[in-house]
Amino acid sequence: MTYVIAQPCVDVMDLACVAECPVDCIVAGGRTLYIDPVACVDCHACEPVCPVEAIFYEADVPAEYAHWTAVNAEFFPGGGGPALTGGDHPVVAALPPQSAHKKEISLFGIGKEDPAIVDVWFPAP
Repeated sequence: MTYVIAQPCVDVMDLACVAECPVDCIVAGGRTLYIDPVACVDCHACEPVCPVEAIFYEADVPAEYAHWTAVNAEFFPGGGGPALTGGDHPVVAALPPQSAHKKEISLFGIGKEDPAIVDVWFPAP
C-alpha cells in the first residue's frame, strides 16, 4: 500500500508534503505532485499537512479519484525510479486549469496593544 496524490493538488502544488516526507518519494510534475509508490514507506507524514486534502491512503481513495492511483504509479516508469520528464501524466495534462480550494487554517495573534475579547471563549458564569 502507498499514499496517492489526487486531483485537488493540480495547479496548487503546495510543497508542505514534500518537506514532511522522510524518504523524498514526492516529486513535482508540471502541474501537480506525484508519490512514487515504490519509494513510499506509508509513514502518513504527508497527508495531514496537505492544505487541499489531496493525499489519500491507497485503500481510502474516494471513488471519484480512484484512477489517480494509476496516475501516480504511471508517472514513475518501470515501477519506481526516475519520473517522466517533460511535464505531467497525460491525465493531468488534459485537465483544464483548476482553482485552488485550500482548507482554512486559522492563525491569529494578539499584540500588547490589542485587547483580547476573552468573553467569547470564556464567558462569565
